Amino acid sequence: MTKRLSVSPAPGPLEDFSARFDDLFRARAQRESFRRYLEGLLLPAERNKTLTALANTEPLKGAQRKEAQSLQWFLSESGWDPREVNERRLELLFAEQSASAAPPSEKGVLVIDEHGDRKWGKRTAHVGRQWLANIGKTDSGVVSVSSLLADEKIYWPVNFEPYTPAHHFDGGKNDPRFRTKLKIAAQLVEQAVEEGIPFRAVVADSFYGEDEGFKRSLSELGVGYVMALKPSHAWWHKVGEIGSPYEAALAASEAWEDERHPGDWMKVVRRFRDGDEEAWWALEVDVGPYGPQRERRAVVATTDPKELPEKATWYVVSNLPAPGSERTKEGELEAAELAEIVRLYGLRMWVEQSYKHVKHVLGWSDYQVRSDLAIRRHWQLVCCAFSFCWWAYARLPASLDEPAKTENDPLADYSKGRGKKAAPGILAGGLEVGKGVVGALCHAEAILEGILRDAPTTGAKKSAA
Repeated sequence: MTKRLSVSPAPGPLEDFSARFDDLFRARAQRESFRRYLEGLLLPAERNKTLTALANTEPLKGAQRKEAQSLQWFLSESGWDPREVNERRLELLFAEQSASAAPPSEKGVLVIDEHGDRKWGKRTAHVGRQWLANIGKTDSGVVSVSSLLADEKIYWPVNFEPYTPAHHFDGGKNDPRFRTKLKIAAQLVEQAVEEGIPFRAVVADSFYGEDEGFKRSLSELGVGYVMALKPSHAWWHKVGEIGSPYEAALAASEAWEDERHPGDWMKVVRRFRDGDEEAWWALEVDVGPYGPQRERRAVVATTDPKELPEKATWYVVSNLPAPGSERTKEGELEAAELAEIVRLYGLRMWVEQSYKHVKHVLGWSDYQVRSDLAIRRHWQLVCCAFSFCWWAYARLPASLDEPAKTENDPLADYSKGRGKKAAPGILAGGLEVGKGVVGALCHAEAILEGILRDAPTTGAKKSAA
């Protein structure tokens, strides 16, 4: 068998990470472009992460240079499967975390998240005038639905699927190929279950929490969930009776006197990674279709039971059984106290505040390609760059005097394989910036610092009133 030619190596740990994907790329040009693409995504830049920016060429004239053209070919024409890359990426992350002090936890959650970006034109796959949650308005753009694994220590993207508006299909919404966002989300959860990804519950915003079909599909899969409800969520009721979780919270707030006399409210303490603590109050709604003995529970969590501030009050629905209920004996779902419900939903806040920002920094929406395959490949490469941040973080040295952990000498291999003399380089502990693209690793570390700074609570514990 002919020995593969070496490629120009990526700096330090990025080469170690990239080399684990080499067998998925048949051609040397593919392996080369994979490294250059990740470097470009990780480098800090004032420009968007377009192909010319990734190749470090001029925005317009530079598009015809071979550096930009090779990346364009890598996305649009070359023969590699983004699904295989995703499988390998998840294998690496699970293997790395299993060997660390913080392996993936079955107490974590699978977050269903939706992302929309402005895109124009009629020939780009999946583009259409639709609701873009990122900007809070209806506009021309592309929307994707993604699943993410998260606990108090880590989170990373699991999978994603683009939403294709109905006008792309001959039969419109009646076309068998058309999928709603809710159907895509259900398929992502089913895929995670089939792949054995460990999580305690699915968490999502009110778009998913308000849909009966989605909640039913999760229950049929035997999956727990904690999802938001709109404050306006209500059920049929007689005049004068409580008809919504909001009305139940209002009634409970009237009985609230102070922390020593909370009425039906139960105190839970959310502990954040930086050591801060915040007292929240949780209410189990036991009226209408919800209750601790029923199939579904509704919980209100707030920082102020008296005022119920809009931005600090959650209304959530869950199928996790209450401790001591009959459902704990009948089903396979583990019981969850109020504090656990608050903890699980709180993990979604981490993703809302941090993950979308990181996707923007890495250029999730900066692709300049039209085909479905090329768009999926770009998104997969962004996921790889994001995952590299976690992968490299686990390999950071314990001290500045200790060199960063690498497993090969890529510069030596490249020098030998190409017959060129390469100057040796050392990536110092702490990933200090060297010349050229080594700065990509510093940017990855900076991204991780931001992620950890905005990390979720380390747990929410019940506190006696």
